[in-house]
Amino acid sequence: MHLIQQVLFIICAVAAIVIFARKVVQMRRNVNLGRDEDISDNKSERWKNMILLALGQKKMFKKPIPALLHLCVYVGFVIINIEILEIILDGISGKHRMFAPYLRDLYSYLIGFFEILAALVLISCVIFLIRRNILKVRRLNMKELIGWPKEDANIILCIEIVLMTLFLTMNTVDQTLQIRGSEHYIVTAPFWITNHFTGLFAGFSDGTLIGIERSCWWLHIIGIFAFLNYLPYSKHLHILLAFPNAYYGKLIPKGEMKNMPEIQNEVLYMMEPDKAPAATEDEAEHKRFGAKDITDLSWKNLLDAYSCTECGRCTAVCPANMTGKKLSPRKIMMDTRDRMEEVGKNIDKNKTFVDDGKSLLNDYITTEELRACTTCQACVEACPVSIDPLSIIMQLRRNLVMEDSNAPQEWNLMFGNIENNMAPWKFSPDDRDAWVADVQ
Repeated sequence: MHLIQQVLFIICAVAAIVIFARKVVQMRRNVNLGRDEDISDNKSERWKNMILLALGQKKMFKKPIPALLHLCVYVGFVIINIEILEIILDGISGKHRMFAPYLRDLYSYLIGFFEILAALVLISCVIFLIRRNILKVRRLNMKELIGWPKEDANIILCIEIVLMTLFLTMNTVDQTLQIRGSEHYIVTAPFWITNHFTGLFAGFSDGTLIGIERSCWWLHIIGIFAFLNYLPYSKHLHILLAFPNAYYGKLIPKGEMKNMPEIQNEVLYMMEPDKAPAATEDEAEHKRFGAKDITDLSWKNLLDAYSCTECGRCTAVCPANMTGKKLSPRKIMMDTRDRMEEVGKNIDKNKTFVDDGKSLLNDYITTEELRACTTCQACVEACPVSIDPLSIIMQLRRNLVMEDSNAPQEWNLMFGNIENNMAPWKFSPDDRDAWVADVQ
């Protein structure tokens, strides 16, 4: 019987790892659809950001209560899953709590600490569900979350509640069987929480208790494997991607806009034609100002899209959104991710991308959304893991203006003034200081 369980466990573990690895390869391919971007500078500063933002959750604590709840879930879930090492080794070897004889009293302290964290995770997840579905916190109930995004958030919270409940129930029954001296259940010191609930199972037979304990053990580890493979389809992928995304976050001052070398070169070649290289037909065909689809964005923009947890902090501080405009920085990231997944599926189906007549610009993100952005950088500052929605907005807007000549009349007047007068105002450069005469 033990051999059958060992074989089943190994099959489940290998299947979960293989399926997850295949999805990771697909996602890496999707991110690499973006343009190359060199982000290899200031390694020490980047490591510092990763530790403070992804591990330390520095920006989360601008909102202390949600931050503490999130910290409980984050720390609890990560540390509790250290026990997975023992569960995996137990499953492969057919043993039960194989670390207990070696760690002795320390083992019960570790499990007791895990139990406290499990209880905190469970309580925090219940509070998060209440915030989303009963209190209906505004940023967690906006229109871009209607449908799957909201269901996804609730599903993941329920999964975590179930996993923690299984863990605590498994330990409670295990303690009960230890007290009864059941075979294979190694006697340990009492666990800190579940030891107080063994009386709940006093009326059950040993066989029933073993069945409950084994069921909880199997459901817990299968739940972990299922959770692992659910992550790539969920906003909770940020559990893994927050670290690289924080590492590769923008280090330049937030108000500093990134120039377009293509435009700078066009101006240079216009003024000094002899420096212009001879363009090939292929280069001329693929030359694009700004971005129209995901392949025009950088790989970091696409990594941002996968890393977004849809928390809505960016949208909550967006002045355009506050005044009722359609722009939502969170939706920009969600749309980018959806388009990237669509392109990826196209490639999987056809072995190479076949034009589907769609693009990120217009089909996913509208002109109205892009024009509403004031480039205030509030969304960039608010993101806990250094996601930059503004970079995508600016590139799409540049494409609108420079390739489609699609700009409001007010913008066109400003562009004309800058071109003719070297300033946004309709004054000749020679008359720019004329106002001084009026104050003398």
